[in-house]
Amino acid sequence: MPRKDLPALIEELKAIVGPAGFREGADIESKHFQDIMGARSVPPLILLRPADTQQVSRILKACHAAGQPVAPQGGMTGLVSAAAPLEGEISLSFERMKKVAEIDRFTSTMTVEAGVELQTIQELADANDLLFPLDLGARGSCTIGGNLSTNAGGNRVIRYGMTRDLVIGVEAVLADGTIIDGLHKLRKNNTGYDLKQLFIGSEGTLGLITRAVLKLSPKPSSQTVALCGVQDFDNVANLLVHVQTTLGSNLSAFEVLWANTYALIDEYVPHVKVPLVDQFQFYVLVESMGSNSERDSELFVDALGQASEKGLVEEVIIADSDTKVRNLWAVRDAAAEVIGVGFVHAYDVSLNIDDMGYFGEEVEKRLRAVWPDLVMGLFGHIGDGNVHIIINVGPDTRDLHLQIDEIIYGLIQELGGAVSAEHGIGLMKKQFLSYSKSEAEITLMKALKRTLDPEGILNPGRIF
Repeated sequence: MPRKDLPALIEELKAIVGPAGFREGADIESKHFQDIMGARSVPPLILLRPADTQQVSRILKACHAAGQPVAPQGGMTGLVSAAAPLEGEISLSFERMKKVAEIDRFTSTMTVEAGVELQTIQELADANDLLFPLDLGARGSCTIGGNLSTNAGGNRVIRYGMTRDLVIGVEAVLADGTIIDGLHKLRKNNTGYDLKQLFIGSEGTLGLITRAVLKLSPKPSSQTVALCGVQDFDNVANLLVHVQTTLGSNLSAFEVLWANTYALIDEYVPHVKVPLVDQFQFYVLVESMGSNSERDSELFVDALGQASEKGLVEEVIIADSDTKVRNLWAVRDAAAEVIGVGFVHAYDVSLNIDDMGYFGEEVEKRLRAVWPDLVMGLFGHIGDGNVHIIINVGPDTRDLHLQIDEIIYGLIQELGGAVSAEHGIGLMKKQFLSYSKSEAEITLMKALKRTLDPEGILNPGRIF
């Protein structure tokens, strides 16, 4: 509990942000404390909405002196309960910090505040004939600050990398209010430690990112997409190697739906029409993006033709219009929209690609041994080793999270995988952190936490 008189601290914080900068009591909307997984719903003591970095600094300085825990918030779209406040915490939302400071076409950068939505950044880059390649289903709601704090992945990691690969510099505020100004546009800056990486992926536990300089790429002038029917995972893996070789740097996405997910989409997502019959074990979406439409299209068609000749694919549909491209991507995106089966638990794990076929079979076998009526679907960004799983085991699914976790993460541990590929750890995976991190690694992580946040006020209880 805070050491300082709480009412006095609350009044001090209100004075820092002004009347427009806070909400309290019944004025706090549920979106600021209702966890997206439905596991937590504790209103914060007060919701703070700072307008700039200086206000964030003053808030943290006051909370640090008082020993008051703070839960930072972006778009509240995370799936591991990292941003929902716990009992006695103050929430700090970046929803008023939405300024785009600059788009620099010569350095291909965009400087933004933490509260800017991902889709806004994508659209501004596009309007300037540039591309910000990070893309995920929550693009319209998630914020860049949240993306940075979780090191979000998404659909095009295979070509452009994770969020940490798309950032040149950040400005962050430490727990005691110290502002670390690392905003610069220098692609080459080898002056000691790369401090921004302390904050990217640390889920708001080491410092709060307030602004960032994002790395933009040339806007592709061609986009070609195909959906392939494949009969076994060996062919999926060999198809990946084939298109990496034949398409080279044009390969921008390699997404896979297991047959169980494809069937769920067909049954439970009525606004999406599946284009291939439900007779294959895997459905692979391959995307190529380049700079010469005619040449890139020929290369793409030739690559898939060779794949067919080699027996890697059974059937292929190639989108030949923008509408058909969107329709094929809609099938892939629909994997996250299967809600008609009831409440589902969503998992996000990382594996070596050559373990994925076994994992898909074995995880279903182990789960079905406990819950014979299991409904599950597997899908993911297989090109970068990321598998997502959605699971419903019956009416009690919501209450059986831990039991399901133990089966899935136990198998992940056996295979030397990661319990989180792109969602983070938060509260929901912290007891399984040791399945993917060694004792020495966790000890070092805790030492960093104690050094940068000695009072433990920033998102306490998350990750560890």
